[in-house]
Amino acid sequence: MSGTKICVACVEENKGCECELETGVKELGLLEASENSSFLHSVINMVGMLIGLGQLSMPYAVESGGWISIFLLISFGILTSYTSHILGHCLRRNPKSKSYSDIGHSAFGRHGRLIASLFIYLEIFMALVSYTISLHDNISAAFPATFSHHSNGHFPAAKLTAVAVVIALPSLWIRDLSSISFLSSGGILMSAIIFCSVVYTAVFGGVTDDGRIPALRLGNLPTVSGIYLFGFGGHIVFPNLYTSMKDPSKFTKVSIVSFATVTALYTALAITGAKMFGPSVNPQITLSLPKHLLVTKIALWATVLTPMTKYALEFAPLAIQLERSLPPTMTDRTKLVARGLMGSALLLVILALALTVPYFGYVLSLSGSLVSVTIALTLPSAFYLKICWDGMSKFTRVANLGFVVLGCVLGVLGSFESSKLLVKEIFRAHGV
Repeated sequence: MSGTKICVACVEENKGCECELETGVKELGLLEASENSSFLHSVINMVGMLIGLGQLSMPYAVESGGWISIFLLISFGILTSYTSHILGHCLRRNPKSKSYSDIGHSAFGRHGRLIASLFIYLEIFMALVSYTISLHDNISAAFPATFSHHSNGHFPAAKLTAVAVVIALPSLWIRDLSSISFLSSGGILMSAIIFCSVVYTAVFGGVTDDGRIPALRLGNLPTVSGIYLFGFGGHIVFPNLYTSMKDPSKFTKVSIVSFATVTALYTALAITGAKMFGPSVNPQITLSLPKHLLVTKIALWATVLTPMTKYALEFAPLAIQLERSLPPTMTDRTKLVARGLMGSALLLVILALALTVPYFGYVLSLSGSLVSVTIALTLPSAFYLKICWDGMSKFTRVANLGFVVLGCVLGVLGSFESSKLLVKEIFRAHGV
C-alpha cells in the first residue's frame, strides 16, 4: 500500500476533517493531482500502489511453495483484479462513497466502517514494521565493512538502523504533507531499479545454482499465499483512484491493465530469482545478489532509501485521526507537538519491534495472511454481496460467497502457520 487517502484541505488548514462523504478527497502521494486523471495516469497510479516490498520476496515464495505455486501467484493476480473491479461497482451503487471505509459503511453501517478502518490501520502498522525490517536487513548489507570486526553483526546493524529512523523522524512533524508527497512517486523508480538489478545479474552476473526447487511443497502454501497476497493488497486506496478518474467507467480496464502488468513483473522476478539462487534464495532478493557487483550496491541503496521516504506518508491517516480526536480548544502549535510526539513514539515502537523480530519473510507472510487477504479478498466480496445483491446473478452470488470463504480459510491457515514459524524462529534465535 503506497498511497494514503486524506482530505488535503482540512490538513493544510490545521483542523479536523469533518467532510465525511460529501467532500472530495485527494490522494496523498501518487494521487496528489486532480480529479481528472487520464487512463494512463490511473494505470501508473495503480501500479505504483501495488508494487512495493512484496516484490522482494517473490523468488523466495516460489522456492518455498515450489514451481507450481507460480500458478497461485497468477491466480491471486486475477482474483484481486476482480475484487478491485467490484469495488468500483460498490462505488457506482452509492456515489456518495469516496473511500474504502465509506464502502464498509454503505454495506454494513457503523460496524462496517469500524471493521474497514481497523484493517486499514492494521495494514499501515504492519507495513511500517515490514519496511523497518527491510531497512535493517539491507543497511547491514550496504555497509558490510561496518561489521567486519564484530563477532555479532546484529548490534551495530541495529545502531545504523536506528540512525536511519532518527533521520526520517522529522518528516513526521511536517504539517503540510503535500510538500513531501513527491516522495511516494519514487516507489515505482525503486522497484524498477531492483527489477533491473535482478535481470542484469541473471544475464551478466554469472550466477549459477545447482540446487533444485521441487514442483510443489503443499504444506507451505498457506504461508506462501500470504506473501503473494501481500503484493496485491492495494485495495484500500482504489476507491480514491476511482473518484479521481476523469472517466470512472474505465476503472475496470485500469484494473485489468495494472494487475496484468504487476502480475507479469512479479512472475518474471519470481522465476528469474528462484532460477538463479534456488534453495539458497533470501527472503529479500536484494540480499542474494552478488556483493561485488555495482548493480547490487544500487539495489541495496534503493531498498534502504524506500522505507525512509515512506514513513510520513504511511503515518498520515493516523495523524489525521489523532487531530480529529484532539480538543478544538488546543492551539495549532500544541496540535503540531502532539502529532509529532505521537508519530515519533509510534515509529520508535515500530523500530524496537522490527529489531526484536527481524524475520522479514515470516512477518511479510503474517501481514499478508492476517491483513492483505482481508483487505484485498474477503471484505471486497462481502461488501459487494451486501450492496449489490439484488442485481447479481446466482453464479455471481455463489462465486463471491466462495471468495469470502476462501479469504477466511487462507487468513486463518496462513496466520496460524506464519505465527507458528515466527515464534519458532524467535525461540531458536534465543536458544530456547
